[in-house]
Amino acid sequence: MSGVAGGDEVMMCSFRAGAGLFGIDTRQICEVLGAMASQPVPLAPRYIDGVVAYRGEVLTTLSFRALLGLERRAQGSCVLVLDDEQSEERFGLVVDEVGGVVMMELSKFEANPSTLDERSMDLFDGTCRTESGLMVRLDPARLRPSRLAATGLFGKTRQVQSGGQG
Repeated sequence: MSGVAGGDEVMMCSFRAGAGLFGIDTRQICEVLGAMASQPVPLAPRYIDGVVAYRGEVLTTLSFRALLGLERRAQGSCVLVLDDEQSEERFGLVVDEVGGVVMMELSKFEANPSTLDERSMDLFDGTCRTESGLMVRLDPARLRPSRLAATGLFGKTRQVQSGGQG
């Protein structure tokens, strides 16, 4: 399925984390999975949600809430399976809920506001106003676990607590 219609529009998969509305180009999403229980990874950075079995592979999942500095969500979440073609790195992004596919005009996207904090500036790839509010565009290349570790912006490891959750 092509993510671009006519060259000046792009299909975005919308999703939520906390109160925020976010979107990723549908061409960069391999699959949307329902709620999945991930296995925690001891001493991993807080943004690593864990690992899940995915089509015979072990898939690292990222907690988008943790990347945004939000608390973990108690109830189920969805996993977007993302594939960064440039680095050939596949990973999962755990989000609160997936909305649907929306067509967005490329000309409507604006650069990140200069007032964003360093972490948000590093994650976000621009914004666009929609009927349901401001949508923040994400690029899977910016979300790659190996890249996040290299930035040093996100990574304190989880503290060991009773119950194994961090």
